[in-house]
Amino acid sequence: MSQSTQTVAPLSPYWAFVVQLREGTLLTSEGVQGRVEHITSGQATDFGSLAALLAFMAHVLTPPANQLSGG
Repeated sequence: MSQSTQTVAPLSPYWAFVVQLREGTLLTSEGVQGRVEHITSGQATDFGSLAALLAFMAHVLTPPANQLSGG
């Protein structure tokens, strides 16, 4: 096994999600359906598209505005 010259970011549990797909879901951007749960916070939602899945992940991983400003 060769070592890459790129630095690989560690796998943090804060960035971990469980994605469960509905039986028979189409693996397309508009056809994918299921449920996603953020491991460390327990926040969860159903989704009906890849865009909705990614929007939930972005929402969970974006710190609140008061944390961004240091307050």
